[in-house]
Amino acid sequence: MNKKIKVAVVGAGHWGKNLVRCLNELKVLKTVCDNDKKVLRDYAKNVPGIHVTCDFNSVVKDAEIDAVVISTPAVTHFRLAKEALAAGKHVFVEKPLSLFVKDAKTLMSLSEKKGVILMVGHILHYHPAVLKLKQMLDRGALGKVSYVYSHRLNIGRFRQEENVLWSFAPHDISCILMLLGKYPKEVGAFGLKCLQKGIYDTTLTTLGFSRNIKAHIFVSWLHPCKEQKLIVVGDKGMAVFDDLSVHKLTFYSRMISWQKEIPFACKGRKKIIPFKMEEPLKMECRHFIDCIARGATPHTDGREGVDVLQVLNAAEHSLRLNGKIIKSL
Repeated sequence: MNKKIKVAVVGAGHWGKNLVRCLNELKVLKTVCDNDKKVLRDYAKNVPGIHVTCDFNSVVKDAEIDAVVISTPAVTHFRLAKEALAAGKHVFVEKPLSLFVKDAKTLMSLSEKKGVILMVGHILHYHPAVLKLKQMLDRGALGKVSYVYSHRLNIGRFRQEENVLWSFAPHDISCILMLLGKYPKEVGAFGLKCLQKGIYDTTLTTLGFSRNIKAHIFVSWLHPCKEQKLIVVGDKGMAVFDDLSVHKLTFYSRMISWQKEIPFACKGRKKIIPFKMEEPLKMECRHFIDCIARGATPHTDGREGVDVLQVLNAAEHSLRLNGKIIKSL
């Protein structure tokens, strides 16, 4: 770790406080910027040596700051990231990269022009269980994959600036694209607006890939309990990633047998997959700092962020067309 790198976190609220903690533990945090003066007073009191400010312009003008981490409402991502990149700062943006594909492409082009790193906060790329699952898929442990499905469910937090698709689904879209190593050929989505006019509380998104691989992503903030699962189905076995379980990755041997061309379900062996667990957010932050130090391209760079955003936009388009399949993304 290059301790000379100095980072500012912009937005230290619900999720930003976790980024502040991780970057401070990595000894690269210089500044916390937030609109809430009480939040800033608490950081000034409890984090020795930290600089606090409510002035974003002072952050981008600070020559000592090498990188800016943005964890503010999604509607502000484009403007803040653009200003930071234009000032020659490396930028990490929490998901989604922006609300519009054209804006995301602008950020990607600007980072290339300035020769600085643009990284998106798609945290599942840095989760040890997901990385292990990717290894299993790459070596053929599940055989030919036919189906992937994920559930990200909870009660609240209800948002007004974005619907549940934009709030919950980016992580799962990003993860599925990474696991399959493919980009969908078609996207469809439908949902419900139960609580607030014009804001979807529940959505089900379907993705169609080449080789007849299908995926669905069910997200809701109207669920009685929290659930975060992703399941991959192959012809040699099935894998379950359950982020809320003690045993986060489980493999089930093939559970379908055939008799005279008729499929029968049969009990398969269950195996808990071991791996070394580390905090995904800490690994993500470390990767960002390491990419700055080495001049490397992040796993979740601007291009990956644009890919996810294009799928999100197609899903949003399908929602507004009552589930019509969107092709040729």
